[in-house]
Amino acid sequence: MTGQPDYNAMSDDDFRAMVRSFVEASYPDIPRHSLSRLHWHEVKPWYLILSQKGWICPTWPREHGGMGLTAGKHLIMIEEFERYGCARVNDIGPVMLGPLLLRHGSEEQKAQFLPRILSGEDVWAQGYSEPGAGSDLAAVRCEAVRDGDDWVINGQKTWCTLGMDANWVFILARTDKTVKKQAGISFLLVPMDAPGVTIRNIENLELEAEFCEVFFDDVRVPADHIVGRVNDGWSVAKALLGHERVFIGAPRLSASALARLGHIARRAGVWDDPVFRDRYVTLQCDVMDLTDLFETYVDRLRDGREIGADVAMLKIFQSELYQRISELMMEVAAEDSGLRATPEGDRQLHAAATWLSARPTTIFGGSTEIMRNMLAKAVLELPS
Repeated sequence: MTGQPDYNAMSDDDFRAMVRSFVEASYPDIPRHSLSRLHWHEVKPWYLILSQKGWICPTWPREHGGMGLTAGKHLIMIEEFERYGCARVNDIGPVMLGPLLLRHGSEEQKAQFLPRILSGEDVWAQGYSEPGAGSDLAAVRCEAVRDGDDWVINGQKTWCTLGMDANWVFILARTDKTVKKQAGISFLLVPMDAPGVTIRNIENLELEAEFCEVFFDDVRVPADHIVGRVNDGWSVAKALLGHERVFIGAPRLSASALARLGHIARRAGVWDDPVFRDRYVTLQCDVMDLTDLFETYVDRLRDGREIGADVAMLKIFQSELYQRISELMMEVAAEDSGLRATPEGDRQLHAAATWLSARPTTIFGGSTEIMRNMLAKAVLELPS
């Protein structure tokens, strides 16, 4: 949407008041404070409301339909959405693919895909991980072979978040087996309704089908559905991983969990206990530090600067902090900690759901062990 006002020119207080007023007046009849990811048919009304407002892509440049927000303003928006308990929309297109196409996509790809992300006509999934190629993405075996004007794709992707709701998926595929593994990978855009695509849901520990695996059997896509140059997908993938790790490292999860911890502590009667308050304030300071670090990397994204391997610090900090908060939440909830539903029916008192959702955060987006190795080699320049 062109003609967006310059929200960055507003004071933080005025911007926060505007966002809060809009959310409270416009949020549709969708569950608030949901501790599991809702599916597209559930969050679509909220996505379309944000789309019509021009608020679905806060960090995109204004000339491409975004809000062009600074890191500080974006954080205010995140905080107000979390305060009200807004459902998280399907955001792989707005958060991951859109910024990548703006930097690496052809003009034709930008014209074709960006407006459809903004409008909600296209919902995207990420096809990176495979059995045997998770944190070590360079080991992907899903293969794309050129055949005339098409790429023919065969292989498998797994852990595709909400992939069953998507009509497009971007994947890493091996397009040259004769070179070192990082050099023979390409980045491809694949419609989910193409002949030969099969989707199978994966249930998580909460019995929710949040993930799926996708199989490709002689799937044909046009040659121009490749982003960047052939066999240069690793460079594109690293850029996207930088974006992903910034937003995986956002303080949203930890800040929301901290608020729920306070809610549970008041119910349990320990809010005024000095030992608990000391532990709570320590976590609160960690969330503030995480917020400041997040702002640093969002500013880099907005300015078009390289993210760098040091973004691993953000991802490690967020995932481990989220787990620490969830562990104290379980301790405070005590005998109620294992309940799938609290007697009051209050979603914010559900400690077990937060604890379960925090478990995989040190794995997805690159495991903590891999992240620490990256920091050791690329930042500290330690020997392998």
